Amino acid sequence: MKYNILHIMLICILLLNCKSQKNEDTEIINETENETPGEASKKIESDISIDPISHATAILEWKQKIIYIDPNGGPKAFTGKKLPNIVLITDIHGDHMNIDTLDSLNLSKAEIVVPQAVAEKLPASYTEQLIIINNGETKEIQGITIEAIPMYNLREEALKFHNKGRGNGYVITLGKERLYFSGDTEDIPEMRALKYIDKAFVCMNLPYTMSVESAADAVLEFKPKQVYPYHYRGTEGLSDVAKFKEIVSKDSTIEVIQLDWYPDI
Repeated sequence: MKYNILHIMLICILLLNCKSQKNEDTEIINETENETPGEASKKIESDISIDPISHATAILEWKQKIIYIDPNGGPKAFTGKKLPNIVLITDIHGDHMNIDTLDSLNLSKAEIVVPQAVAEKLPASYTEQLIIINNGETKEIQGITIEAIPMYNLREEALKFHNKGRGNGYVITLGKERLYFSGDTEDIPEMRALKYIDKAFVCMNLPYTMSVESAADAVLEFKPKQVYPYHYRGTEGLSDVAKFKEIVSKDSTIEVIQLDWYPDI
């Protein structure tokens, strides 16, 4: 009789353990089912800091490296900011290559990465700091890989703004992440062909670059993990970035992140 009681008790314990495990498994399944599709793929851990200064201007910080993108806005826009190790300039237009701003900043420790067209317009005082990189070229600068991506217009009425071969978009590799800055461009084949982009900064302002629909369509093709609308002020004011997000969000694997690029508006 004693053996039978112990036997029954062991069976009861086993049954209780099985029920508990089943409940835990059900909770895990329910949690998974309740996640928004693509949510797991959007949880990106990053050691890159992004500071949106204005329009096309940004500051990146990664492992004590400071990178200025198209510095503009005069000394006031950079008050309290860390000095750059690298400066990237995409094009000759004043919202990208702003000589007054460059002259107002302490760039003594910086290497300045530019396409040939920009190099030809910068004062001679910057010559020794320049690293020229043109469309299709890749260079390693201070341990950071930088690729020059074409940027240009496609629409007939916009060809006068940005011709192919003059300016650069950039793909910057920081650790395990690849960041793309489009510069002034339309949804060109070179953008659509990009691969393995973690963070994409994509312009959208008519008449100079492209519509939100064109920008969204390109993003849906090259599928960055995250996309940041930037450079979206045109002649008619700010582009409809909410519409851009609505279109892109049809692909749940792409996260749209809206930063404040126009703090004075």
